[in-house]
Amino acid sequence: MAARDCCPECGSAALVEDAHYAQQQLVCAACGCVLAEGLLTTTYTEEEHLREVAYSQSTGQKEQLSRCLQQGIRRVHDLCKVLQLPAVFEETAVSYFQRALQLPAFHLVSLEKKELLGGCCVFVTCRQHNWPLTMGTVCSLLYAKQDLFASVYLSLQKELGLSVPALSLADLVTTHLNSFRLFQPAADVPAPFLEDKEKLLARTMGIVELASEAWLVTGRHPVPVVMAAAFLAWQSLRPGPRLSCPLAQFCRLAGVDLPPPAHLRLKELLEILLGMASQLSWLRSFRLDKKTVVKHIGDLLQHRAFLLKNAFSQQHGEEQHSTAPGQGALGQYSVGPVSLAQGSPSSAVVAQDKGCPSARKQQPGGTLRPLLPPCLLHPRKRLRSAAPSAPDSAPTGDEPISDTEIEQYLRSPEEVQAFRKAKAW
Repeated sequence: MAARDCCPECGSAALVEDAHYAQQQLVCAACGCVLAEGLLTTTYTEEEHLREVAYSQSTGQKEQLSRCLQQGIRRVHDLCKVLQLPAVFEETAVSYFQRALQLPAFHLVSLEKKELLGGCCVFVTCRQHNWPLTMGTVCSLLYAKQDLFASVYLSLQKELGLSVPALSLADLVTTHLNSFRLFQPAADVPAPFLEDKEKLLARTMGIVELASEAWLVTGRHPVPVVMAAAFLAWQSLRPGPRLSCPLAQFCRLAGVDLPPPAHLRLKELLEILLGMASQLSWLRSFRLDKKTVVKHIGDLLQHRAFLLKNAFSQQHGEEQHSTAPGQGALGQYSVGPVSLAQGSPSSAVVAQDKGCPSARKQQPGGTLRPLLPPCLLHPRKRLRSAAPSAPDSAPTGDEPISDTEIEQYLRSPEEVQAFRKAKAW
């Protein structure tokens, strides 16, 4: 440093830094001698000593990383503002993002994955604080593919060692219904189709709990179940003008996408509701079908525990005849003492399938078939029962050898010829 305190030409100590074409130079103010050329790749204290360094250690690389960090933090803040999250959520998500960028696993990933990393940090933070947020919501805000987002999320969870609790079904119902456009007047939503948010949420929650108790939720994607339950709840609150509205039109009015399995979940829910309605004495005089049963969903949910108990229990003192797995629907009713062993259904069964009230009155109690999981009611492939195998005993060497196996023990042609002669004799 002592050599740089004065000019080597004139000995003057008036040394100044001059920016020449954005390149720093050390110049003597007395004689104009250029002591050192400026360098574009400098870092840390090397800028003071004006030493050349590699680009990987230069300020250009550090500025690039800091720029990526700044953009990620800004993206996290914007996402939290859109979701209206508390301030503590933003701080936690930003800290996760800063920790993740310091890990080598996220240094060489693509730019698209780095952009999704901020959304993953927000998603993890909301799950840890029990804030109802789905992965599909974050993907829609970031215009990202769910499979790519899921891969970044799993990498973040693994690298940081984060514990992320699962989202409960009740929280998912609340989150999914918050996106509906049926709670505020709109130009494209007719007035009879508007509904109170709290009423729809309470009725939908009851139907989802019923579906969970009837084996319709386990192992299934929850969104189609919630959509079918919300549609039935919306129809049951005001059935007059809404029974003619199909599920696809309901989704368009609500402003949400229609998941393909929602039609199947709706069909299964209606079958269960029809079966439960046959247990209520004041509904046996009505001809109920999959449309009219929606009017009585309130009564069915009110007596849900009693009706499900009857569905799982069997009649005392009566034979219970059930069809084979995969035949018949869940909403069909058992015929009590009527036998089905003759191969042709009796008139009582035919009348009952057609919804005849007199046929229902002939059944004392009219209990449902026991509820079973859909995989047992409609199996994709029937499993054949294997014959019980005899317990293996220790070989003694005296076991008889069958004719089909004896050829495995013959080696020479003479033995083969002798065996053929003995067999022919």
